Amino acid sequence: MKVLALDFDGVISDSAPECFWVAVRTLERVRPGSLDASRLERWSAMSGTDAREAIQRDPLFAGFLDIMPLGNRAEDFGVSLLALEAGESIENQADYDRWFAEQALDFTKAFHEHFYDERAQLRAASEEDWGLLMSPYGELIDLLRRHRGACDVVIATAKDRDSVSRLVSRFEIGDVFALDRIYDKEWGRDKQAHIRAVQGDFDVPFEDITFIDDKANHLVSVAKLGARCVLASWGYNGPRERAYATDRGLAVYGLDKLEGALFA
Repeated sequence: MKVLALDFDGVISDSAPECFWVAVRTLERVRPGSLDASRLERWSAMSGTDAREAIQRDPLFAGFLDIMPLGNRAEDFGVSLLALEAGESIENQADYDRWFAEQALDFTKAFHEHFYDERAQLRAASEEDWGLLMSPYGELIDLLRRHRGACDVVIATAKDRDSVSRLVSRFEIGDVFALDRIYDKEWGRDKQAHIRAVQGDFDVPFEDITFIDDKANHLVSVAKLGARCVLASWGYNGPRERAYATDRGLAVYGLDKLEGALFA
């Protein structure tokens, strides 16, 4: 392995509560009244830590987490919320893809556009409270520090560069992840585009790149390039996604097994 590429949300950062809050804000903006928006006022009156705990107790949050691995980008958060609001049964990737295809293009485009603006507004209200909605997976960071210099490390994410840069600084992990090695959402919807860019920039065969993501659908796509792909079982996935990955010959590791798998 010459290059290790890692997704951000669900691999480096535990950030689902923040994604959920921003998604609810965005849905209220794009399609007012779709959900009970009173939760937004309650969360806004809390500290970041208290808001995170309140979000995790929200009745919709568990359903949001269950659907989360089936999407790719910001608009998928909105589509997921609509499915929960409608009581739609989303059991697998085919169910989700069908439901997504049924949504109006103007809705998904508007949601994608406004999601990042809503995130910026939430952060501007209090960057400290915004940051407290998220935390790094410390065991992963410690592992990477133990093997610093063994390979090049990059971030390949559907998140926006500004948020990732701010969080790398907040988490004090700039010694592990250089800010000029962030391949963010602007590289495209499919992670193949991110990994193709990594391969070109580092001039290595795809076989020398290991890509870790918590979404099996991203890995299935990238595996076609010849890169080694690993599903992060500590991220936002469950037995459904792990079985899906295993059935397609992809490795699935938790943090307890990852160090040996990567650096033995």
